[in-house]
Amino acid sequence: MAAPRPPPGRLSGVMMPAPIQDLEALRALTALFKEQRNRETAPRTIFQRVLDILKKSSHAVELACRDPSQVEHLASSLQLITECFRCLRNACIECSVNQNSIRNLGTIGVAVDLILLFRELRVEQDSLLTAFRCGLQFLGNIASRNEDSQSVVWMHAFPELFLSCLNHPDRKIVAYSSMILFTSLNSERMKELEENLNIAIDVVEAHRKQPESEWPFLIITDHFLKSPELVKAMYAKMSNQERVTLLDLMIAKIVGDEPLTKDDAPVFLSHAELIASTFVDQCKIVLKLTSEQHADDEEALATIRLLDVLCEMTANTDLLGYLQVFPGLLERVIDLLRLIHVAGNDSTNIFSTCASIKAEGDVSNVAEGFKSHLIRLIGNLCYKNKDNQDKVNELDGIPLILDSCGLDDSNPCILDVPPRREKELMKIMCCNDARVKAC
Repeated sequence: MAAPRPPPGRLSGVMMPAPIQDLEALRALTALFKEQRNRETAPRTIFQRVLDILKKSSHAVELACRDPSQVEHLASSLQLITECFRCLRNACIECSVNQNSIRNLGTIGVAVDLILLFRELRVEQDSLLTAFRCGLQFLGNIASRNEDSQSVVWMHAFPELFLSCLNHPDRKIVAYSSMILFTSLNSERMKELEENLNIAIDVVEAHRKQPESEWPFLIITDHFLKSPELVKAMYAKMSNQERVTLLDLMIAKIVGDEPLTKDDAPVFLSHAELIASTFVDQCKIVLKLTSEQHADDEEALATIRLLDVLCEMTANTDLLGYLQVFPGLLERVIDLLRLIHVAGNDSTNIFSTCASIKAEGDVSNVAEGFKSHLIRLIGNLCYKNKDNQDKVNELDGIPLILDSCGLDDSNPCILDVPPRREKELMKIMCCNDARVKAC
């Protein structure tokens, strides 16, 4: 008795059976390639046959892109395309021989061209989405731990594929395209990325929207943060929400379980210059928050996150010395503390009694911590630095700090100890023995 026919594909309500012989053979290969021994013994001719089916099926997609009325006839082709990608994806798992064979047949270029065509199809349906995802998985697998394949993927995919996929509404497509980008990036290709900032910014935006996805996170922490030139160019072009996301990851890198390495230190000194100079230039923007109509001002909230980064940087021995002598930083921090202290006393606003602020990852939220971080930064800048200690005194910073740290409802820095006398608080701010780790 003949084997039962598999169910036909469905597209836009039209039932179209896939070519059974090719589809069943592909499914059988896909299953076989789950085993390492089958992958290692696969003949090159199999991959040529799979490529032939993929090319033939792609013609239907090209036709549908030119003539939308042909979309309803795509079901069988999409079934075959999906199974071709699944088969090739499985064949590449931990098998450099198959990666090389498939690459040398020119399959990567065909796959990238087909994936770009998927973005042109103005239809929303599961079979197209599945084919799209499987194509990206194949590109990720063929590039994995294979520098020759990575070069070919980059040659065909950059920049169009990443521009098309990193901002896709489907979360898996964003994740898979991020995987390909992470796998393919190296120091030379980072230079090309600096000329295509939209791709880098899309990665940051992807992490903002999908913080649980590991690939955008790894791209930023393992690649972007190692390039001060890229970070500086990105920061100038990003939205304020994206800036907060990038600054959050910078903090995570500084305070992570693994300390900054000797190679990281020079890079983060460059980041420190960007952060400090931007804060010195823009910090007064936070005064917008005294107005109710600007209570959620994203530019002000991004500036608050700059302060958070500076606090963590000055708690790092390798970065502290540079920031202690950064032109105008200490003066500007004391000036800002005075301005918000006066603003909080003059009227009822976010800086008033019992009000304090900080920026979380979502820049629409404001909460506690801003004054305490200003004081923390002043303390860190004074650590074992007599010039800065004297400067705080000359700028009448000590009475200002004492007033801000009174143990009452307006205190941004409530301590679980009895009130300190003035001399003791002065010692905390101007001592040579300990940096302020928290306030």
